[in-house]
Amino acid sequence: MGSLLPQIISLLSGAIGGNVAGSLMKGSSMGTLWNSVAGIAGGALGGNALMGMLGMSTGGMDLMGILGTAGGGVLGGGVLMAIIGAVRKAMAK
Repeated sequence: MGSLLPQIISLLSGAIGGNVAGSLMKGSSMGTLWNSVAGIAGGALGGNALMGMLGMSTGGMDLMGILGTAGGGVLGGGVLMAIIGAVRKAMAK
């Protein structure tokens, strides 16, 4: 369970990040469900990579590890939702 908890935190915070990005970018929002799906994917795939590039630790069970994982998930989810929303908006033109 200890190695699974950081992934769960990353997925949940990715969903939050996707929805926050969707609410900030009204023209690119895809609705709550798809913003969450894009955010979960971004949190899973990009959260740890983004935080690793910034030199922050992720995956530990201490406070900084949990905050790093959550921050990476929010950042990854928001970035992927913004990219998908912008591409989808550009293709609709």
